[in-house]
Amino acid sequence: MVFFSGKMIPFADANGQVLPGSLSEKSWVPINGVEMGMIIKTRDQTRPVLLFVHGGPGMPEYWLNESHPSHLEELFTVVWWDQRGAGLSYSDAIPPETMTTTQMVADTISVTQYLRQRFRQDKIYLMAHSFGTYIGIQAAAQAPELYHAYIGVAQSVNLALSEELAYEFMLDFYVNDKKNRELLKKAPYGTAAYERIRDRVMHEAGIGTTHKMYSVIAGIFLAVMKHREYMLKEKFHIWQGKAFSKNSVLNDEFRQANLSDIVTRLNIPVLFFSGAYDYTVNHLLTEVYLEEIKAPKKHFYLFEDSAHSPIFEEPEVVLEILKDLIL
Repeated sequence: MVFFSGKMIPFADANGQVLPGSLSEKSWVPINGVEMGMIIKTRDQTRPVLLFVHGGPGMPEYWLNESHPSHLEELFTVVWWDQRGAGLSYSDAIPPETMTTTQMVADTISVTQYLRQRFRQDKIYLMAHSFGTYIGIQAAAQAPELYHAYIGVAQSVNLALSEELAYEFMLDFYVNDKKNRELLKKAPYGTAAYERIRDRVMHEAGIGTTHKMYSVIAGIFLAVMKHREYMLKEKFHIWQGKAFSKNSVLNDEFRQANLSDIVTRLNIPVLFFSGAYDYTVNHLLTEVYLEEIKAPKKHFYLFEDSAHSPIFEEPEVVLEILKDLIL
């Protein structure tokens, strides 16, 4: 189940031959003093580059493509970058004091500069998800000249308020489920007891990673451990990096932040993708936030059959939107 070579699976034609011009690569690049890992996938290296800033903090998302293919490589050269301290970029030598918002934003811009140079593109697309949107939108605001557009998937705004709304939703959702409702009442939002049950009860309510992912163990843990393109050590690094990031100043900064007070203007087009069932990041807060942002173009998309991850839940709809963006 867990012992795979970790070699990348290439794009191949009907005869099993590698597609000319395609790329399926796992690599490490020195960025701001840290060897950072990234997985790059595309059917055609001349396509626009899209940098994906994952959630967490500290939780890479490339593995989710195996069970929920995003098909983003059909349109882009997709860079699944693992952030400082996360997954392929995890190292116990990383100084904890560098795990800050300021450093993560700087890392995002530095990775962008590397990709522009490598693929010889003046600008790239920036897509971020969940926690990653906290970092991504600040990078887009600081260096808009580097990006064609910013795409926020489950765009975070005010995590504390979003979590309170999720807790209230679950109290109503579990009104006929005595066991889970009592657990929630005994473990109110903001307590350590709530944090221990949060992921399970959210997924069972259909408001977690995806609308139809009801088990964290099967949907996340086992999915990572079964992934064919990670070595066993790399799988363990995903969990080590998640714990490392959770216990960082970065996580505290994220939990206390209100992006409405931090980023109010973007000088590039902005797209927000939210799932109707998303209570991990409340989509109503996201929609209001976009109304407040000043940008040359902006659009909010609500995905009716999705929870927290529309790019993995409704990829066909996402691709149609993105086709219009890059034309």
